[in-house]
Amino acid sequence: MQSAFMLLAAPGKAVALVRTDRGAMRWALAGAVLGLLTAVVVWAPAAWLAKAVASATNERLLLADARGSLWNGSARVILSPGEGSRDASELPQRLGWSLRPAWIDGGLAMRLTLDQSCCIKPGVPLTASFGMDRVTVRLPDATPEQPWIRWPAAWLAGLGTPWNTLAPDGVIAVSSQGFVFEGRGKTVKVNGMAQVELRDFSSRLAQVTPLGSYRMGLVGGSEAPQLILTTIQGPLQLSGQGSLGATRTQFRGEATAAPGSEAALANLLNIIGRRNGARSIISVG
Repeated sequence: MQSAFMLLAAPGKAVALVRTDRGAMRWALAGAVLGLLTAVVVWAPAAWLAKAVASATNERLLLADARGSLWNGSARVILSPGEGSRDASELPQRLGWSLRPAWIDGGLAMRLTLDQSCCIKPGVPLTASFGMDRVTVRLPDATPEQPWIRWPAAWLAGLGTPWNTLAPDGVIAVSSQGFVFEGRGKTVKVNGMAQVELRDFSSRLAQVTPLGSYRMGLVGGSEAPQLILTTIQGPLQLSGQGSLGATRTQFRGEATAAPGSEAALANLLNIIGRRNGARSIISVG
């Protein structure tokens, strides 16, 4: 009775108490939500990343049997022609990853380190930073002699046509020097160089083994990043050039047989592109 009388006698204090209780409840609720969000981010399962990658690639790149978390995990890496297809190919070992937030060039970024003892140079992360309508990706420096990635070319057969018909064999080697890719709205800017080499390439469609080694380079420093295809060595001669754009990639090239290899490579040249005499024309975009 005395407590009730005191509250009636001092209504201002009662209102203050109610307001204080409501403020405390709001802070408690905000703290609980923040704690929940933090827990979700910290303990986000690797399966979430696998689902995002599959969705972004239309089921062509799959992180199967994903284990661990978004920040530290591993998975079997599979290439597939798409949802519902039975043709697929898998890398020889599980791929591990470590993802960490970072602050680069005054902005939020992520640092990704891949781990695969058979095929990836250890301890060389790539970074991606983000801004308003902008994303910047930096690849780690690596020489062709000691590439960043070395994957079996047979893995490409999982993409379906034409790779499953070619049944490629050999090694895919990825290297880069000072490579920075920046996408800003509908524009693309590239500095440095990245290159992919297909080494000791062979195919079940050709009687010649190996067919050769080839290099596709992406070179920046100009208005439109340039794509350049060259033959390092081999009876199958490939060459071409093009450009990379934000919405369109263009490439024109050709394939020919070295003298004395015309008959052995005729079937393969028919598949690679449109025949024009002794040449096979390759056109993209």
